[in-house]
Amino acid sequence: MAKSDIKFLASPQFGTQQKKYCRFKKAGIKYIDYKDPNYLIKFLNEQGKIMPRRHSGNSLKFQRRVATAIKRARHIALLPYVTDLLK
Repeated sequence: MAKSDIKFLASPQFGTQQKKYCRFKKAGIKYIDYKDPNYLIKFLNEQGKIMPRRHSGNSLKFQRRVATAIKRARHIALLPYVTDLLK
């Protein structure tokens, strides 16, 4: 059986995923501003919960900083704690 005889239903790269990257390291951002709710809302889901690292692709260091910034923004009422449809 030659290699040309093998046919796939889906492409061979179907199960592979792109490598996740930390957007903060790539852009060179060192400080996450808690006073910018439009930027922080990217890291919240529809219910207002903080998205986990495996979904956002952040490194551990910056995921902690994002979580701290979101909590500070919630404390001074820039972001809601809980919502039905945030986005």
